[in-house]
Amino acid sequence: MPKLSRVMCVEDDPDIRMLIELSLVTVGQLSVLCCASGREALASVTAFAPDLVLLDVMMPGLSGQETLQALRQLPIMRGVPVVFMTAKAMPAEVEQLLLHGAAGLIIKPFDPMTLARDLHPFWKHGRGTC
Repeated sequence: MPKLSRVMCVEDDPDIRMLIELSLVTVGQLSVLCCASGREALASVTAFAPDLVLLDVMMPGLSGQETLQALRQLPIMRGVPVVFMTAKAMPAEVEQLLLHGAAGLIIKPFDPMTLARDLHPFWKHGRGTC
């Protein structure tokens, strides 16, 4: 059975990006590629071939929603779950993000000790359905 092993993180804040990478690599034992923008993610996604994408909602340039739309156009992303990460947790905003085709949502601030574990249900549920 396949397992979650490769996560692409798209986050414009360098401190949060470093914390996510440290959390997923050290605690979660995952292979991680961090990108500072949606454009960087689009340029790197084919070569990295992630099992899951953790995507910030609010970024300069391409927003998280715009990045998700562009990722969905790539054959390599067929069936790959995308999990939005945001500090905005109002129910209407969460519902709107999920309507964009995300497998789920992680609320900032997140717990670095459980982040990798928190992604697994989204990966298991989202595979093949996105």
